[in-house]
Amino acid sequence: MAQGKKSLEQIISYRIEKLEKIREKGIDPYPHSFKPSHRSIKIKHDYKRLENKNVKIAGRIMAIRKMGKASFAQILDGEGRIQIFVKENIVGSELYENFKLLDIGDFIGLNGNVFKTKTGEISINTESIVILAKSIRPLPIVKEKNGEKFDAFDDKEQRYRNRHLDLIVNPEIKKTFVLRAKIIKRIRDFLDGNQFLEVETPILQPLYGGANARPFTTHHNSLDQKFYLRIADELYLKRLVIGGMERVYEISKDFRNEGIDRNHNPEFTMLEFYWAYADYYDNMNIVEDLIRETAKSIKRLKITWGEKEIDLSKPFQKSSFYVLLQEATGHDVENCSENEVYDLCKKFKLDVNKNSNHGQILDILFSNLVEPKLINPTFVMDYPKSISPLAKLHRNNNKKIVERFELFIGGSEFANSFTELNDPIDQRERLEQQAALKDLGDEEAQPLDENFLEAMECGMPPTGGVGLGIDRLTMLLTENRWIKDVILFPALRTK
Repeated sequence: MAQGKKSLEQIISYRIEKLEKIREKGIDPYPHSFKPSHRSIKIKHDYKRLENKNVKIAGRIMAIRKMGKASFAQILDGEGRIQIFVKENIVGSELYENFKLLDIGDFIGLNGNVFKTKTGEISINTESIVILAKSIRPLPIVKEKNGEKFDAFDDKEQRYRNRHLDLIVNPEIKKTFVLRAKIIKRIRDFLDGNQFLEVETPILQPLYGGANARPFTTHHNSLDQKFYLRIADELYLKRLVIGGMERVYEISKDFRNEGIDRNHNPEFTMLEFYWAYADYYDNMNIVEDLIRETAKSIKRLKITWGEKEIDLSKPFQKSSFYVLLQEATGHDVENCSENEVYDLCKKFKLDVNKNSNHGQILDILFSNLVEPKLINPTFVMDYPKSISPLAKLHRNNNKKIVERFELFIGGSEFANSFTELNDPIDQRERLEQQAALKDLGDEEAQPLDENFLEAMECGMPPTGGVGLGIDRLTMLLTENRWIKDVILFPALRTK
């Protein structure tokens, strides 16, 4: 380990010496700008038109082969790689000597004529070179054999901790984040086209709510007050519906102080939208259209998920929370007592908090016995009232059930939706029940938000609301199984 560190120090020292030599020559190794005329991909695509034409490109040196009076290098720009040919009798002896001071990792700008080598590789016959940034720290070693990379920054944690290096040595990773940007843009276009208005609500909130989760807390010095990072946008977006903004959405960063696993990161991106006069049936239709249109826009209607194929072009399935649980357990859980469902958990060797209510116990059963099997897109409908404090009671007059659905794909939850509760009396009672659970030690229960309840008392029209995880949708559409692979800088323990 010490020897490795020493050798790194030696490499850095050697590169700094080169940097000093460049400066001694009167060359600025970090100039202010350079204006390329072309990118590597365009040069390759338009070779017939650009053959023997002069172009200017810029990028990072990713491979270099220095020879006597002629050398080759591979340049990586924002779109791909291209080979350059540097010959002393073309660039001149001084520039060629300067070229010898360059290393893998350095940024250069150059101009030259487009041509093909004897092996047929599209290249640039360099006429002049300018250094744009000297790299003093070496890049991770990348070896190639038969066109395949190995030993290429393989430690995933190191890649997450050093995303800049990951993007350099594994340029295919960039494709995931390009697709992520396209996914978000298509979502915006879809909602804008359906007359939704994009809004912004507070990230720092004096009181959190809108979901059952443990928040991050902070302190505002000037106000001498505790604040919370938002766990959801819901309560603020509903205030806007109450205020007459009938269709609103927000693509936001939310924060939950919970565990980290394949599907969870404490900082994540959510889409939430609310529209007046809609219900959860309307929500199902628009969510299905939204996901299908987004997938279609990036040509990802058919997804390979492990050994399964998920076809997003087909109609999404619909089923009941209680029906699926009955199929999984062999018991009519809707009519089971709290003790009976508690015993069911013990039967299936599932841990249950003794303070959990009937709905929470059912949710544990569902998460373990049903959820992993929901591979094809499935709307799971009609949840227990006790775990859905912001959803409207079912129109079938069953006092235990609310109009709520969750969308599952590939064994994971993607969206949560309600016919929103708009009865202020009922809403107050449910939030009081949540507050009581909180007093009993439930860290994820919602506090009573008096300001929100006062807004509700002004009257909220019938409303449909949806929360959809952007990170998980990106995982699905890019066929990544870990959330850290679709977040540029995921949360990691500090070393």
